[in-house]
Amino acid sequence: MAAPTHTVTNQPPPLVGYDVFAADRALAEAVRRHLDPELAEEAAAELSQLGRAAGSAQAQEWGTLANEFPPRLRTHDRYGHRIDEVEFHPSWHRLLAKGVSAGLTAAWSRPGGHVRRAAGFLVWSQVEAGHGCPLSMTHAAVPALRAEPELAAEWEPRLTSTIYDEEFKPAAQKAGALFGMGMTEKQGGSDVRANTTRAEALSAEGEYLLTGHKWFCSAPMSDGFLVLAQAGSAAGSGGLTCFLVPRVLADGERNVFRIQRLKDKLGNRSNASSEVEFDGTWARRVGEEGRGVRTIIEMVAATRLDCALGAAALMRQAVAQAVHHCAYREAFGGKLIDKPLMRNVLADLALESEAATVLAMRLASAYDSDDPHEKHLLRIAVPAAKYWITKRCTPMVVEALECLGGNGYVEESGMPRLLRESPLNSIWEGSGNVQALDVLRAMQREPAAMNAFLEEIGRARGADHRLDGAAKDLLTELGDLENIEARARRLVERMALVLQGSLLVRYAPPAVADAFCASRLGRDQGSAFGTLPATLDLASVVDRARPDGEPGPEGA
Repeated sequence: MAAPTHTVTNQPPPLVGYDVFAADRALAEAVRRHLDPELAEEAAAELSQLGRAAGSAQAQEWGTLANEFPPRLRTHDRYGHRIDEVEFHPSWHRLLAKGVSAGLTAAWSRPGGHVRRAAGFLVWSQVEAGHGCPLSMTHAAVPALRAEPELAAEWEPRLTSTIYDEEFKPAAQKAGALFGMGMTEKQGGSDVRANTTRAEALSAEGEYLLTGHKWFCSAPMSDGFLVLAQAGSAAGSGGLTCFLVPRVLADGERNVFRIQRLKDKLGNRSNASSEVEFDGTWARRVGEEGRGVRTIIEMVAATRLDCALGAAALMRQAVAQAVHHCAYREAFGGKLIDKPLMRNVLADLALESEAATVLAMRLASAYDSDDPHEKHLLRIAVPAAKYWITKRCTPMVVEALECLGGNGYVEESGMPRLLRESPLNSIWEGSGNVQALDVLRAMQREPAAMNAFLEEIGRARGADHRLDGAAKDLLTELGDLENIEARARRLVERMALVLQGSLLVRYAPPAVADAFCASRLGRDQGSAFGTLPATLDLASVVDRARPDGEPGPEGA
C-alpha cells in the first residue's frame, strides 16, 4: 500500500490521445475557408488522421527520443575512408517518414496543395520541430529548380514523392528524395553576395566543380542541395550563381561533401546543421550565371513562410499545454482556468496563436492561386508575417510555460523544448532586420505588392473602428519616408498587426476579433501578456483554444 505522501493528486493527465488538427478550431476553419467544399472535406479527413497521429503517445515519444539522442557525425569508417555521414536515432527517421507520407513535401503536385500542406506542417511540427527542416527544404526547392526545366523534370517527382527512402545511394535509384540548402558563409552571413565559394565550369552542359566552405548547411544527410557560388575561373568573374550538388553521384561514388562539424545549437537539437567544405565538388548549374539570388529566392520565400508556420505550431502547442494544464489544476479553491487573472493570460496567449495561424494559412492559400493579386501579396506579406509571428513566438512560449508554474520549467513537461525552439524561426532564412528591410525593398521597388497589401487590409474596412483607425495611422506612417530604414521594424510590426486584424475581423468569432482589435490595434493592453481589458468575453476566447474539445464550465 502506497504511503499517503506518495499519492499523486491535483496533477493534470497527459495531453495525449487527441486530434491535434480537429482540436485547433482556427486551423480547421482556415482549411475549410481556403479550399473548395468537396476538397475541404477530403483535406479535413486527411488532416484529422495526421492530427490523431500527432496527438498519440507514440509520436510524442518519437519527438522526445529524437532530441534526447541527437545526430552524430561519422567522418570516417573503420578503415579510414572518408564517408561524412550523419547518424540519427530511429525516431528521427519515423518522424520524417510520417511527414513525407503525409504529403508535407507534395504541395506542388495536388489541388489545394499549399493549404493542405501548410495545415499538415503546422500539425505535425507540434510533435517535434527539428525534422521540419528537411521537410521544409525539400518542399521549397521545387520552385527554384523550375528555373532549369531539365533538372526540375528529373528531381521534382522525387521531391514531391510520399515515399521516404533513407538509403545512401544515387537519387535516380530512389523513389523519394530530400533536399538541403547551403547559402551562408563565415565571412558573409546574410550578405550572400560576399560568398567566396568558387565554381569552375567543366562543360557547356552546366557542369561545374565547386571549391569553398559553407558556414551553415541545412540537413546534410539529404540527397541534394541548392548552394550559391561565384561562377567562373576566379571568385566573382561570372557572378553569384545557384547550383545543385548531389550527395551521391550517378555512378554510386560519393560526391566531395566534407562535413567539418555539426553545430551545437541552443535548440532544434534533433536536426543536423553543419559546416561543409567543397573541394572539387561536382555540381549542376540552376538558372543563369550571375542570377543565383534571383534563382534561389523562390526557395527562400517558401521557407520563410514555413518559419511563420513553424512558429505558429510552437505557439499553438504552447497554448494547448497551458490551457490543458489550467483546466485540471486547482488552486485557491477552484480550477485555474476559472480564475479571472489566469483566464486573462490564457485568452491573451490564445489571441496571439490564432492570429498567427490565420495569417500563415491566408498566405499559404495565396500560393495555390494564379491571381496576380495573390502573388503580389506574397511578395510583401511573407516577410512581414515571418518577421512578426516569429518575433512573438518566444515571449508567448515563455508566458505559456509560466502557466504551468514550476512544472513547466521541468524537462518532462515538454515546455523547455518548446522554449529552446522558439527563437529559431526568427533567425532562419533571414533574421528580423533582413525581413524588415525586405519589406521596405518591396514597397519601394514593387508598387503592385504594396497595392495588394492595402487592398487586402481594405477588405475589412468599416467592420471595426479600431481596425479602421489603425489602418489610417499605418497609411500615414507609410507616407513618411524620413528615417524609414531606422523605423523599419516598427513599420513592419504595424503592417503585420493590421493585416492580422483585418483577417480576424473577417473570419474569427466576434469575441476573438473584438479582443484582438481592442488590445493590438486599440492598444488597450499592457506590455505583458494577461493585460487584456476585463470587459471582453475572455471565457469564449479561452474555451475556443481548449485542445480537448470540451466546453468550459460556463459553457462559453
